[in-house]
Amino acid sequence: MTLSPDTSSGSDPASDKLDARVFKVAGVVVLGAIMSILDITVVTVAIPTFQVEFDTSYAIAAWTMTGYTLALATVIPLTGWAADRFGTKRLYIMALTFFVLGSLLCSTAWNIESLIAFRVIQGIGGGMLMPLGMTIMTHAAGPQRIGRVMAVLGVPMLLGPISGPILGGWLIDAFGWHWIFLINLPIGLIALTFAFIVLPSDNPEPSESFDFLGMLLASPGLALFLFGVSSIPEQGTVASARVLIPVAVGLLLVVLFVLHALRTEHPLIDLHLFRDRAMTFSVLTMVLFAIAFFGAGLLLPSYLQQVRGESALAAGLLIAPQGIGAMITMPIAGRLVDKIGPGRIVLTGISLLAVGIAFFTQLQADTPYPIMMGALLIQGFGMGCTMMPIMTAAIQTLTHAQVARGTTLMNIVNQTAGSIGTATMSVVLTNLLKDKPLAGPAIASNVDPSVAAQLPPGAIETGLDQAADAFATTYIVAVALIVLTFIPAAFLPRTKPKNPELAADAPAAMMH
Repeated sequence: MTLSPDTSSGSDPASDKLDARVFKVAGVVVLGAIMSILDITVVTVAIPTFQVEFDTSYAIAAWTMTGYTLALATVIPLTGWAADRFGTKRLYIMALTFFVLGSLLCSTAWNIESLIAFRVIQGIGGGMLMPLGMTIMTHAAGPQRIGRVMAVLGVPMLLGPISGPILGGWLIDAFGWHWIFLINLPIGLIALTFAFIVLPSDNPEPSESFDFLGMLLASPGLALFLFGVSSIPEQGTVASARVLIPVAVGLLLVVLFVLHALRTEHPLIDLHLFRDRAMTFSVLTMVLFAIAFFGAGLLLPSYLQQVRGESALAAGLLIAPQGIGAMITMPIAGRLVDKIGPGRIVLTGISLLAVGIAFFTQLQADTPYPIMMGALLIQGFGMGCTMMPIMTAAIQTLTHAQVARGTTLMNIVNQTAGSIGTATMSVVLTNLLKDKPLAGPAIASNVDPSVAAQLPPGAIETGLDQAADAFATTYIVAVALIVLTFIPAAFLPRTKPKNPELAADAPAAMMH
């Protein structure tokens, strides 16, 4: 397939500057991405509210998160094929419609079971929005501008985990839990309207045959694996039937899919992309980075609420410097990636992240907030130089025909590694807290003052010190994983991206 620049709107993907057309497309894509990612983090704040409203346990209420994640994992593998078959504009509008419909249904939930079911519908739409958005943006901008375009898309990916708790806490306190879903309706309708107007018309080429066997292996395999991994925090151990059985069956299905995909010309997830050296090392870098980053991201909000007794809203505000740091470095990193390649930028970002996260290995029950916020700012600088440049490294050497499959693959990796990271840190922290007898009662005293009256003098201070030590020790795991990320990141491209396909196709494109 040849890459023909879109000259109909008067812009050329080969030109070096982002033009008005690309920014309009970016606006539509970012709206969808913001909704999808915010909805993951907003609901985490609402889980205690769901427990009270629906008279259920934390473990069952947490399925409002798990169900959404599993729907994402099931539908992401289908995105690449569906984008080729139906066209990115049609599929993006369909995904937005599913997401908005799911949001409306969630706001009408009458019990926890109905809410979980509606979250699955929402996840079917949400799972397609991010990989589709990346594909649309990459096609609109062309290979020479992917770094800057990914920087635009990275804003919701990095700020979602930070602004989600703030927005969720405010909406629940001010209007009630229904509004964490109803807020998506006006945003979604605006995104749908602009998607119809702004996104370029689809010209899908005759699609490859659908890999039905691949779907039967890959989607259930990923969903079962993530179900098992997501059950680890609830079970408190890996050695549980509820963890081991789905993980084992899921891994078996994934292995069978890999064997099938390597022998199939057009598999559901294109593993032939690993022939591209940049893609291979980008995937390895993303796996380690996402496990460390998303895992560590779970820790600080819990520390602020459990050890320091802060509200969800206050915890979200205290974490804001991380987002500010990312906003400062991300546009700079995107521009530099297009000029000198992603390798040096990613290594710089990992170094900053390692320094920022290492500070939290010294966390105490009374660590001053200004110092913590300084460390978060450094982490933010690192985040802005890391996630989207890794995505850029994976995609910038792919042909136009491979982009949809490449973005699908990277989103699967990101989702799976993030789930593994969250489960890993949860289990490490839970087991460390179990070994500290006064930590539990001290944390409980922050929620229920009557617990404090039942404890001996000095027990609360000692218990909070023990809890802070458990958090600090868990951060050591995150630092170790970030340091390991240096190994594959060292092999990422360190030169300006070259796309031979674009150069070769330029004369032909001018003749169309």
